[in-house]
Amino acid sequence: MRQAVRGAIVLGLVFAAVAARAETWPSRLIKATIPFGAGSAADVVPRVVFDRLSAELGQAIVVENRPGAGGTLGTALVAKSEPDGYSVLAQSSALAISPAIYPKLTFDVARDLASVLMIGVSANVMIVPVTRPWKTVQDFITDARARPGSIAFGSVGVGSATHISAEKFRLAAGIETTHVPYRGGAEVVADILGGRIDFYFCPLATALPLIREGRVRALVVSTQKRVADLPDLPTPA
Repeated sequence: MRQAVRGAIVLGLVFAAVAARAETWPSRLIKATIPFGAGSAADVVPRVVFDRLSAELGQAIVVENRPGAGGTLGTALVAKSEPDGYSVLAQSSALAISPAIYPKLTFDVARDLASVLMIGVSANVMIVPVTRPWKTVQDFITDARARPGSIAFGSVGVGSATHISAEKFRLAAGIETTHVPYRGGAEVVADILGGRIDFYFCPLATALPLIREGRVRALVVSTQKRVADLPDLPTPA
């Protein structure tokens, strides 16, 4: 959340500079699109930013969720909108990955979108239902190797950071798993809590309260170094 606040301040300054040059900007409502489901970290953090930015600019910012296809559906809407400075996209690392996964995209990231800034960086944490027997990541890998393809993980769509984190872990561990894509992070978390899927590389901001309340079990963090909020949690290395 501290990252989100810092991002809001920087974003406010950037847009204020644009407004100073254009003088009349913004003269009307700004539409912000989040191409992921409500309740996910990719939704919550940008909303904090846009709320602060709206106050800085004195102009309303309407935020709309358009999830689906790993963030490409909402991104396509913004890419095709008028290039007038009133359509904003809050994307994740999926924006860089999508062109390699979806060969028939209706937009070109470099041509149709102009970047403003990076709001922040978040780790993903591998969480599992507390009903599962795995106490450590080693327990999980041993079981997964013994039952190839029987363990399922969720993500917020093909090409999303939650998907890529899981695939990188799967390849490094030498295991076979089944991918179950969802439209949003809230649905994935609900199925983890209900024990309907086996693991999810959940953004830290979303996972941390669930871990601390004992509602899920954390096994590994996606980053190269351990995170301060979960110092005992190992990295894939």
